[in-house]
This record gives sequence, C-alpha cells and structure tokens, in this order.
Amino acid sequence: MDSATPAMLPLFERPEWTRVVGVFDLETTGVDVSSDRIVTAHVGVLDSSGTALQARDWLADPGVAIPDGASAIHGVTTEHARAFGRPAPEVVGEVVAMLRGLFAAGIPVVAYNAPYDFSLLKYEALRHGIDPLHDPAPVIDPLVVDKAYDRWRRGKRTLEVVAAHYAVRLDGAHDASADAVAAGRVAQALGERFAPWLPPTASELHTRQIGWARAQAESLSEYFVKIGRLDPEERLDGSWPIR
Repeated sequence: MDSATPAMLPLFERPEWTRVVGVFDLETTGVDVSSDRIVTAHVGVLDSSGTALQARDWLADPGVAIPDGASAIHGVTTEHARAFGRPAPEVVGEVVAMLRGLFAAGIPVVAYNAPYDFSLLKYEALRHGIDPLHDPAPVIDPLVVDKAYDRWRRGKRTLEVVAAHYAVRLDGAHDASADAVAAGRVAQALGERFAPWLPPTASELHTRQIGWARAQAESLSEYFVKIGRLDPEERLDGSWPIR
C-alpha cells in the first residue's frame, strides 16, 4: 500500500506525568489577586484514569463580605461562610502546606489559568503571615497548553468550553472541587491528544509553559491594542505560573 492506514500509524503513549497529577482550584470573593480572598478551595490527586486518589475541600470565612456577584457564581454567601467557614489563616495555611507536599513529592499540580489561583494564594499567605509558595513547580496549566497546541481554534477558552472540547465531563462548574478535577482530566486529555509533541517530563513542560504564556500574553496585548482595549504602551502580564 502506498499510504499508511490508521491501524498502521504509530501509537504514542501519554507522557509519564499524566499518570499521577495534583489538582488545585479556588473560588473567591472577586478577581483581583492582590486584594480578593479565598472562599472555597480544593486540592487533590488523580490517577491515570482521572479517578481521585486524594481529595480535600475547604470552606473559609474570608473575613470580608462576599459580593453578591461572586456568590451568584460559586453559591457561597457571606452568611454561610461566616456560619460554617473556618478562619482564613487556617485554611490558607493548610492549602499551602498540601500543595507544598505535592511539589516536594514530585507530583505536578494542574491549575486552569494557574497565575490566578497561585497568585491569589500567594497574597492570601502574605496577608496572614504564612510563608507563600514563591516558585511553585512543576505546574501544568491546560489553558496555556491548549492555546499552544491548538492556537487557531475559534471560540472561548473557559474551562467549561475547553472541557467539552476534550470530552471531559464538568458537573457543577465554579465549584472548586468540580473545576479542579475537570482541569486535571483536561490536562490528561491534552497529554493523550498531543503525546507526540509534548515534552516527556513535567519539569520540561513547566519550563516551556513559561515561554508560551509570555508569547500568548504578548499576542493578546497586540490584539487589544488593535481594537482599542489597551493603549499602545500597555501590555498584559505574561508571568507564569505566579505573578
């Protein structure tokens, strides 16, 4: 035969890092990483099939009122957080400690739009006198990886949309646990879809994402300048995975 049939094409195994991944997500009082607060958090570990090996959830009393707009997204009101949430310093300290333990064990942590969650966690830690994660690694950000390997795909890149694109089920979007697990499974789906081109190790993928995120921010900045959303001298921050 002159051309290979699908059955004759070589099969590529998913990268080693897809076999065990940590997952991390926050729901918060708003979108300003330096001033907003954690309301709920999830940190867990998934096996190669996307099944949870470990899972821990937190509800915090952020110490400030939760805006109605934020409550409408994640479902937690100020009254509920004050009645049932634990003190913010305790929650922040435990989240940081669990993530630090995963990194120390060499387990990559998946976070969708990682600079948001890791940066907000950093400022919360500093606010409460807790030693923050200064340089979390290795981190896998499905948003950055998806843009790198499928740059020209039209449509939004929210977790809901990207999860649907990779046939990952997401029930209860904007619940920290549901979002974290879905992001981890999307990362594993990316590992399968782009196996021939992905770096073999989480550390190398982490390094590449630093450059990809910077280039993506620069490209978006140019577009925003073109449509008048940014002034010509303004640029989006492409720092990754923490700002």
